[in-house]
Amino acid sequence: MDLDIVALSRLQFAITALYHFIFVPLTLGLSVLLAIMETVYVMTGRVIWRQMTKFWGVLFGINFVLGVATGIVMEFQFGMNWSYYSHYVGDIFGAPLAIEGLMAFFLEATFVGLFFFGWDKLTKVGHLAATWAVALGSNFSALWILIANGWMQNPVGSAFNPQTMRMEITDFAAVLFNPVAQAKFVHTVSAGYVAASLFVLGVSAWYLLKGRHIELAKRSMTVAASFGLAASLSVVVLGDESGYLSSEHQKMKLAAIEAMWHTEPAPAAFTLFGFPDEKARETHYAIRIPAVMGLIGTRSLTTELPGIKDLVDLAKVRIKEGVIAFDALQTIRAAGTTGAVPEAARKAFEDNGTRLGYGLLLKRYVDDPRTATPEQIDKAAWDTVPMVGPLFWTFRIMVALGMLFILLTAVFFVLSARRRLDRYPMLLWIAVFSIPLPWVAIECGWFVAEVGRQPWIIEGVLPTAAAVSSLGAGTVLFTIIGFVAIYTVLLVIEMKLMLAAIRNGPEPDHQPEAPLVPANLVAAE
Repeated sequence: MDLDIVALSRLQFAITALYHFIFVPLTLGLSVLLAIMETVYVMTGRVIWRQMTKFWGVLFGINFVLGVATGIVMEFQFGMNWSYYSHYVGDIFGAPLAIEGLMAFFLEATFVGLFFFGWDKLTKVGHLAATWAVALGSNFSALWILIANGWMQNPVGSAFNPQTMRMEITDFAAVLFNPVAQAKFVHTVSAGYVAASLFVLGVSAWYLLKGRHIELAKRSMTVAASFGLAASLSVVVLGDESGYLSSEHQKMKLAAIEAMWHTEPAPAAFTLFGFPDEKARETHYAIRIPAVMGLIGTRSLTTELPGIKDLVDLAKVRIKEGVIAFDALQTIRAAGTTGAVPEAARKAFEDNGTRLGYGLLLKRYVDDPRTATPEQIDKAAWDTVPMVGPLFWTFRIMVALGMLFILLTAVFFVLSARRRLDRYPMLLWIAVFSIPLPWVAIECGWFVAEVGRQPWIIEGVLPTAAAVSSLGAGTVLFTIIGFVAIYTVLLVIEMKLMLAAIRNGPEPDHQPEAPLVPANLVAAE
């Protein structure tokens, strides 16, 4: 069997990313929930809140360790499976990753130790500061990683150097404040907050059903329902912002998500349901809601959203411009060793250099893009269309689950306010069985974000097929099998440890209850 090194490399990264992202959302959300719970403890002196912080902290610690272990492997893959990518954009992509390691990871790891071992060695306020530092470090890690990923989606603040054949930073502030990166950051961490809230809500509901640790469970559910409702609402708002930015920077992704084969009159309708047919290039039995997609994607009723076929026609034009840029680049590189660069070549590259990546799409069909036939250009243009059917359905699964999370957290928020959390066993069971659903939504979101960008590893700049290392397919296949085996074992271990900690419940905390009345007044009485 002829194994495709590009497909295998993508599969390996996808598998390791999917495994890693099982642990990340819970780390992000639990770190903030721990800080909230301990803040209440410091403010009230009630020992139950310290007990809650310690209990959920154990579950956080188990998850944190495995998240770190799986995350390190992902960074090594850039130099192993994606060496040309690392060479091409290392000056830009490496900077956020280095800052993440030096600033966020060390901050988080240092204060995690203080959180677990500093309860009896630090003051209340000192330990609370360490807990908030853990939460801050967790979110800083996500920030820098998503700045790097956001640049891949919208490569701003950079330029291609034809002499070094590398992308170089021209404006670090533009990379840092990239609107796509900022939207992805707040959307991703909010999804993590939802995952942690549903986790705490579900575990606490199980305790209520079993009649165990009632006070801890009710207070935990109150915090989780309140925090989860706010996070669920923010996910929807921020997801809408991501959709709007996609209409500006990733039009093909948005068109594929909507299975919008043709440009529709403004404002475009939202396809609630349908069956995308990639062979016929149409969507069967579509049920559409008028104007909604236009409002989401353009914030107006008069701006069109281009369809897939029109975007493919635009890609053909850009591929031809990319061929001109490729030809000029060969002349510039040859002149670099023989003398001055011809002015015509310099001008051609200045005019068309930003389309070089489109020219490189032809490498799949011909060694020299300048010799490509019209049929090969047409094939390369259609390669810019990602998998429409899977994107269409995963996006709708994600949205449907998001609506469910709002409803679920709102119900428990109301029950908490009315002090009726234990009155409806059926709702408690729904909360228990909903624990894995945020991870389903999060993995769907990851799929939409990353598969929707294909065939680009850097949107419009570098095709994925051009970024892989020169490895044997057998080698990559062997490592895929190894990673799946090891990560599955780690996942099973984590699940057993988490379930054991939940079954055992919180440890008794013999810390004396802080008096609600100052000691001097008690003595005076």
